[in-house]
Amino acid sequence: MKPRQHKLRRPEGNPLGSPGAPGTLRGHAWEYLEGLRVKQRTAAAVAGQAKSLTNFFRWCEERSLTRPEEVTRPILERYQRHLFYARKRDGKPLSASTQYGHLATVRLFFRWLSKGGFLLANPASELELPKLPQRLPRAVLSAEEAELVLARPDIALPEGLRDRAMLELLYSTGLRRAELSRLLVFDVDATRGTVFVREGKGRKDRVVPVGERALAWALKYLEDARPKLAGAHDEGVLFLGDAGEGLHVDYLTQRVRQYVVAAGLEKPGACHLFRHSMATAMLEGGADVRFVQEMLGHASLETTQLYTRVTVEKLRAVHAATHPAARLVRSTPATTPSVTTDELLDALAAENDED
Repeated sequence: MKPRQHKLRRPEGNPLGSPGAPGTLRGHAWEYLEGLRVKQRTAAAVAGQAKSLTNFFRWCEERSLTRPEEVTRPILERYQRHLFYARKRDGKPLSASTQYGHLATVRLFFRWLSKGGFLLANPASELELPKLPQRLPRAVLSAEEAELVLARPDIALPEGLRDRAMLELLYSTGLRRAELSRLLVFDVDATRGTVFVREGKGRKDRVVPVGERALAWALKYLEDARPKLAGAHDEGVLFLGDAGEGLHVDYLTQRVRQYVVAAGLEKPGACHLFRHSMATAMLEGGADVRFVQEMLGHASLETTQLYTRVTVEKLRAVHAATHPAARLVRSTPATTPSVTTDELLDALAAENDED
């Protein structure tokens, strides 16, 4: 008998736990995080800020600093150096994006304290955040590699058919894993060939097109596998575990990662790997970056550019078509690409860290 797949839930209430003493860093932080919740920030965003603030408070308390007015700019700079030299359990340093996230949260907290009149001056106002390195995303699947992964689930089993449908949707639409886990049965519109994504990042809904093949697998799963997985109290979630419950995002990551490894691919990532691969395939196929932006649900065009890359082959093709000395015989100039190389390389692919 298979072990029951438990759907993990975030704890209700303030992620800091019990409120601290009035006037202390922890006491103010309780009010600050409650304010974020009132402003309808997502649970994940509030929990992330709570984690960063907790780390900062522990560091301060080790130095007998418990009140906001005791924290000065030199102290914050010492904390910044602490993050730079800190090491994880495996001995590796914190990534630049992790350091940036911790410090950005602290800076927001002190800005809130200053605006609320709890501090006469903001000691973090001039704190310079780490510069994020500009580098290419770590991994992307080619079309052939994606097909290898898609073929791994055993579609003779209800769970395998479910997994094939999930992989196809990830590859076709570029959904985030949390968005995939929240899909309901009626979010898949076979008539229009679309998927309704509810409460994406920033709690924004959107509608994205889905390819015919992915749609066919989703419908096959709905007809042949989902009825076998659904329990007595069916809440309408599209993808279910073997006990009829919705799938947690960590389970999705584990499942997809197993198929990537089983396909013999030595590439990092899981669900996000398909999101990146979808965006890259569309851009290399000639899609305008603005349409890819809409597909991914990005508020900023710059964020979409995190998912782009320039392959050596494509650079060579552009070089051969545009450089006057690249060929023995001069060819006709190529059309200017819609996305420039500088645009493709101007940001760090940090969204996977946030997920």
